[in-house]
Amino acid sequence: MIVAGVDAGAAAAKAAILDSERRILGRGIARTGADVVRAAERAFRAALEAAGLQEWEIGVTTATGRGRFRVTFAAAQATEIACHARGARFRYPATRTVVDIGGQDTKAIRVAPDGSVADFAMNDACAAGTGRFLEAAASVLGVRLDEMGSLSLRSREPVHIADACAVFVESELLDHLARGRRVEDLLRGAHRAVAGRVAVLVRGIGAEPEATLTGGVSADAGMVAAIEERLGMKMNAGPDGPFAGAVGAALLALEKTGNHVRTRD
Repeated sequence: MIVAGVDAGAAAAKAAILDSERRILGRGIARTGADVVRAAERAFRAALEAAGLQEWEIGVTTATGRGRFRVTFAAAQATEIACHARGARFRYPATRTVVDIGGQDTKAIRVAPDGSVADFAMNDACAAGTGRFLEAAASVLGVRLDEMGSLSLRSREPVHIADACAVFVESELLDHLARGRRVEDLLRGAHRAVAGRVAVLVRGIGAEPEATLTGGVSADAGMVAAIEERLGMKMNAGPDGPFAGAVGAALLALEKTGNHVRTRD
């Protein structure tokens, strides 16, 4: 049985296709923009193309993410909490703590030894400490999202960012620029501001190592370093992080087909 998972996120839609042996056959990603439905479809089509498959060859598709109930080609839906926990342990089997920094919210998840979700906390009331905040900072500073990490790590004198709010960060950063502060130091300050918000969530659930960072921000080396610094804990992170939710949804789809998936310890 071949299955698919689709993560219809606020910033990007991701898709992953797995076979019954839990091998990833293909992945796809598309910016969400104003239409989460079309983004989910584009990501799914990209994953199909990468796998060399046709849609009729997919047995079950499970959707997750903020737009999961709008993914009409999915047979089932699952929470982001459950999917990111599974996706993180799929890549890093010893994971006990998961941090997912999405476009609109941030989640901290404590995973039990058997792979079930033991506790979680979310920051979804505003964009503080989320990917949207980092996007706002990048826009003001004139840098691409994919270069934020490397620039941040060059910082010699990080600037304290007083407000981690995406609405007010623009004026604060512009003020610092007018005072002659370096872009690298401002980026490091932005990463530290987000890390501070993340730390509150993580400590609230009683985090344990190993810890894994998921979501699009997991590819940002500067963000990873800032979280590690704040928590005093090594973070698993890498280019697979953005697909953790989609992979987790696909694993749940496998379970629904009767191919029960045990999390590796």
